[in-house]
Amino acid sequence: MTEQVILESTPLNALDRCDRCGAQAYVRATLATGGELMFCAHHGKEYAEKLKAVAFAIQDESERLVESKN
Repeated sequence: MTEQVILESTPLNALDRCDRCGAQAYVRATLATGGELMFCAHHGKEYAEKLKAVAFAIQDESERLVESKN
């Protein structure tokens, strides 16, 4: 029997803070080695390429910063 890992991503909220600058986090990177890093949209974009190399999963909610025009 094979084992499946299912990650449920909890939405980021105002209490989640960027590990780099302390601003509200919009990006969560779950590392392949365990643990996670959180970044604001600015630092999430700055470190995106490096995160892709070491992350198991990346949750990016930075689109919430864009005002919808409905």
